[in-house]
Amino acid sequence: MTRWLRLTSAGAVSAAAILSIAAFGGARAPRTETEDSVARGRFLVLTHACGDCHGGGNDPAAKGFLAGMTLPQQEFRIGPCAAAPQDACFKTRPRNVTPDNQTGLGRFSERQIFNALRYGLRPGETPDVEITSMTPGQGNFPAHPKYLAVPMPWPSWRHMPDQDLWAIAAYLKRGLKPVSNKVEDSEGPPDFWASEYTPEKIGTYPAPAFPTVNEKR
Repeated sequence: MTRWLRLTSAGAVSAAAILSIAAFGGARAPRTETEDSVARGRFLVLTHACGDCHGGGNDPAAKGFLAGMTLPQQEFRIGPCAAAPQDACFKTRPRNVTPDNQTGLGRFSERQIFNALRYGLRPGETPDVEITSMTPGQGNFPAHPKYLAVPMPWPSWRHMPDQDLWAIAAYLKRGLKPVSNKVEDSEGPPDFWASEYTPEKIGTYPAPAFPTVNEKR
């Protein structure tokens, strides 16, 4: 009987100690949906090499992370000069995608950022509306769309699930500190790349149903 009491007392002390650690050792509150979305967006940004063009590489602690072009060597040259340096090229420049109101994405909504990732539309020239078609002039798709400059890989990103694109938008708007860095506008053709972003050149969205002629079950 005495031995049983000793064991019981020891167990009670251990239980009390565990409860104390849980109470005062910083038991974390459940993550909110917003925190989960921002964390998911951060993961996607880091694993999709956004910083390789927009600054900072894959290091979110690096100076100028996602703050856009700061050095001449970050500029892209698109066009004939890629094969013949003496020929002309368009110069395109990675933009500041931190939430700075004046020089970054701060003045745009998460919907406008989502539309940029899904449809390739420049947020500054695209209203804050839900788009339901990729046909110009239908379903809120602009009649004269102005697309993001090459080489922004939105034709690949558009096939990502909605929740992933919303997560990236959440991270860019709510998970980053704003950085003031004005990047000169990119050059481009008068049609804002529309002739380069036809279904014949980049495929369709949504993608053809699986399996296509090149696939198998």
